[in-house]
Amino acid sequence: MGARLLTERPELLTAVARRVGTPVFVYDADHIRSQYGTMRAALDGVPHRVHYSVKANSSVAVLGVLRKLGAGVDVVSVGEMARAFRAGYRPGDIIFSGVGKRPEELEQAVAQRIRMVNVESVAEFDLLCRIAERQGGEARVGIRVNPDVETATHPYTQTGKAGMKFGVPLEEVATIAARTLHMPSLRLVSIGMHIGSQIVDAEQFGEGASRLRELVAQLRDLGVTSLDGVDVGGGIGIRYIDETPLKLDEYAAVLRPLAEGTGLPIVLEPGRYLVGNAGVLLARTLYRKHSGGKTFVIVDAGMNDLLRPSLYGAMHEIVVVGGAAADTGSDGIDGELVDVVGPVCETGDFLAKDRYLPGAVPGALLAVRSAGAYAFTMGSTYNSRPRPPEVLVDGDRWAVIRERESLEDLMRGEYTLDQVDAAGGWTETSGAGVRIA
Repeated sequence: MGARLLTERPELLTAVARRVGTPVFVYDADHIRSQYGTMRAALDGVPHRVHYSVKANSSVAVLGVLRKLGAGVDVVSVGEMARAFRAGYRPGDIIFSGVGKRPEELEQAVAQRIRMVNVESVAEFDLLCRIAERQGGEARVGIRVNPDVETATHPYTQTGKAGMKFGVPLEEVATIAARTLHMPSLRLVSIGMHIGSQIVDAEQFGEGASRLRELVAQLRDLGVTSLDGVDVGGGIGIRYIDETPLKLDEYAAVLRPLAEGTGLPIVLEPGRYLVGNAGVLLARTLYRKHSGGKTFVIVDAGMNDLLRPSLYGAMHEIVVVGGAAADTGSDGIDGELVDVVGPVCETGDFLAKDRYLPGAVPGALLAVRSAGAYAFTMGSTYNSRPRPPEVLVDGDRWAVIRERESLEDLMRGEYTLDQVDAAGGWTETSGAGVRIA
């Protein structure tokens, strides 16, 4: 049961909205399990390990669903690492990636003895060396390579082309790898890549995989014998509106030569593929408004809840829960093109533009499909709007897995000026000797 089937259960979504309020994210555990099983089946015969990309959806409950399926995780911050531990993952299940890890984050990763730290620059490698030597023992390290592969995706989701901030340039990989041969505190266990997100052309993965295969051979010629995996990252594209999703049989076919040619298992870091279509965002229509020849459907969810339309121009299907299919030919309200917009004070605050949305009258419940990935995790409290709750559906039962933020939550950790004064919280500035008063 995926996101589309969730919208075919209007009584369930209506009950959730009535009990919890809107906006609210709803996720389907069965869809996640189905996607995971489909991916594993497509890769049958290709040795592989799955490390779910936590940045897609970091809900502790969602992480728990994937842990029970046998997945590891790929994290990009100690915050995500903490979430993984709370969900029951062990250090050996965790890969730590990301281009800008802070020293204290690397300290914690090494101290926890996680499965692998993926370094993305010579400077980060140098820092990791110092930390590992100081802590003693042996830290497992991978090198994320920039394979100079361009993907046919939004520019903001391309990560594997030369000149971008991600990954170690191809010409620097051998130098880093050779240094690990003489460092007892580091063990090089992986060469990897991540070329982008929402990729629907398997050949782009194949191009990157070919370069990784050549690199593995080059490193073995240098004397590297410690590799135990080749990391191909994530980026498997899904359907939002009318896209043709990546064909998993083609995906497996371009990865098989990498596994066979290196004799190493493939490490996958899927995120969107597993959870993207498992979620919907429920919102309530507040008003309809006509201005400048346009019709606006104003709802109680905005860009602070779902940023993708504003940030990427991304398109998500929107349906009226329990409503009829879109009527593109009739006159009047049901045949009218509308923009679905939110309450945030930005012109860029929209969820959809120029859509037929019959039945989107004030009070109607709307479901924004494909909101399981890069939705809540990219949200904010802009305009001091509390973040919405999250709900998990599992078969015929559902539960709140994250409470709606309260107004008190919004101001937690803040101090009024009177409180600062009363606590003597002011500190003299350096240099000019000015005292704030």
